[in-house]
Amino acid sequence: MRIAIIPTALLILAGFAPIVVSAQQPKAKGKGAPASAADRSREAEKVGLAEPFRGLATKDGIERGLFPLRASGVTTEPVRTAAAAFLKALSDEQRKKTLFPVGDDEWRKWMNQHFYVRQGVSFQEMSEVQRKAAFALMGASLSAKGLKLSQDIMKLNHTLGELNNNDMVQYGEWLYHITIMGEPSADKPWGWQIDGHHLIINYFVLRDQVVMSPVFVGSEPVTAHAGKFKGVSILQEEQAAGLAMLRSLDAAQRKRAVLEVSKTGNNNLTEAWKDNVVLDYAGIPAAVLTTAQRERLLRLAAMFIENMDDGHARVKMTEVRAHLDRTHFAWIGGDADDSVFYFRIHSPVVLIEFDHQRPANLRHLAKDPSQPNREHIHVVVRTPNGNDYGKDLLRQHHEQQKH
Repeated sequence: MRIAIIPTALLILAGFAPIVVSAQQPKAKGKGAPASAADRSREAEKVGLAEPFRGLATKDGIERGLFPLRASGVTTEPVRTAAAAFLKALSDEQRKKTLFPVGDDEWRKWMNQHFYVRQGVSFQEMSEVQRKAAFALMGASLSAKGLKLSQDIMKLNHTLGELNNNDMVQYGEWLYHITIMGEPSADKPWGWQIDGHHLIINYFVLRDQVVMSPVFVGSEPVTAHAGKFKGVSILQEEQAAGLAMLRSLDAAQRKRAVLEVSKTGNNNLTEAWKDNVVLDYAGIPAAVLTTAQRERLLRLAAMFIENMDDGHARVKMTEVRAHLDRTHFAWIGGDADDSVFYFRIHSPVVLIEFDHQRPANLRHLAKDPSQPNREHIHVVVRTPNGNDYGKDLLRQHHEQQKH
């Protein structure tokens, strides 16, 4: 068998050690061939969509009245214009596979794993003009910070390919798909989604209201120490701010916030196909924090919410602040400078999960593949109580149209 050795400079990642890896994929053992990516994707969708959408809730059920139809005062016209320009840039064939009805289950068909067979048009097949139009849509919808994070995640997926014998079939910068649900409109509901490895954004628009969730961001690795995109790094400030939030708590407060001091696995609860998770509040409520701690918690939440365009991020943060007393902060893991950890911010109107994960596609480089490390991070942002994908706004809109 031919053996390839990845250059040592490319392997010096935090928590990784250079080893020799095979240039060939191991053959499947046992009876029958392994399931194809299409078969695995269809099975995931079958299981994941078995229940109709309800939304994240506590054991008490969905809390209504949290998301009224009302003017936000922030225009969505730049997003509509950019979406229309993107669609115009596509060929008829591309446009046909990119457009879905606004109420379609395509919203819910997202998955972090690289093998997932996605719908829509991919950056891989786009021309440079089309890519520019796609990024313009993202730029109109996201803050400068959010656009940079998205593009950096795409670049780090290329780095992941480099660390897997330059496998740019499974990994790569352009393996991300865009779909548009509904027709970009000033007064009718519509939205768009980007779906790919470690980057999923659902962006719903109704007049001047926006719901940007579920959002899934992350990477493995989170820093490119070598290769084409050497120096690209993500989620380091959010990681530090989460640890600083924990360290701001006194002993009694920590006792309430920390669910477990040992972190040995993956702890995120609301990734793909988890639209209807029942999740009760846990950890310490902001109602018992000091004024300084409450502001620190709000700043931590804002670091994730402010990936959306600046105006709608301010609207969302006003909503989050209004429910601050009912907002809980929970922690799993240690508090040392190099600790791995999980934290959660959970209120009636937002759920944020940050998790250091076990190695997945870099197991061959990990010192201990069974343990989480800081080079693999997953973040999920959701809107509880039925408004992921803007579903509650859409429900109210349809009810309003009946009268």
